[in-house]
Amino acid sequence: MRLVLVGPPGAGKGTQAQFLAAHYSIPHISTGDIFRANLKASTPLGLQAKGYMDSGQLVPDEVTNEMVKDRLTHDDTANGFLLDGFPRNTVQAEVLRAYLAENGKPLEAVLELAIDNDIIIKRLSSRRTCKECGAPAAPDASQCVACGGELYQREDDKEEVIAKRLSVYEEQTAPIVDFYRTEGLLITISADGDVAEITKRAIAALSRVQG
Repeated sequence: MRLVLVGPPGAGKGTQAQFLAAHYSIPHISTGDIFRANLKASTPLGLQAKGYMDSGQLVPDEVTNEMVKDRLTHDDTANGFLLDGFPRNTVQAEVLRAYLAENGKPLEAVLELAIDNDIIIKRLSSRRTCKECGAPAAPDASQCVACGGELYQREDDKEEVIAKRLSVYEEQTAPIVDFYRTEGLLITISADGDVAEITKRAIAALSRVQG
């Protein structure tokens, strides 16, 4: 299965990506992991990215694209992959399409996790994180279940910050949903509900692609 996962912040992409990758026995490839791996190994691409980051600039699409292409050459992608966080815009989507077409391995599906902004804001603004170990905590928890540490609300979990992140998503990333809809690859499911229910929903939708 060659799959791209899209959806707004707070839709649960990271969680669902882990379950889907395990179900299909394919690697979960996130742009964050790719960046960290290249930076840690001081690869030529990693050093390029570091130069931009150190000067407070965004890493350009060209560098990100090359990192993803390199990751897709690894042996563990032979039976497929799940991309999470890439592509972020239509330029990246077009580069990915061309690269996969050249290698005879086009995408099989793009799974969109759809959820109302009101639900996302409520979900994220209720999150609490442990000051000591960084573990997430349930909204009604009074202390960290992992270490007993004090809980706090991260800056990026405050309502006004979440609203801004959603606005950025709509402006920059949501257009790829239309791109993949036009390509006939888009599958949309509701991301509202518990984790197991959403995973079951996703696998059912993707099974129709596999025939």
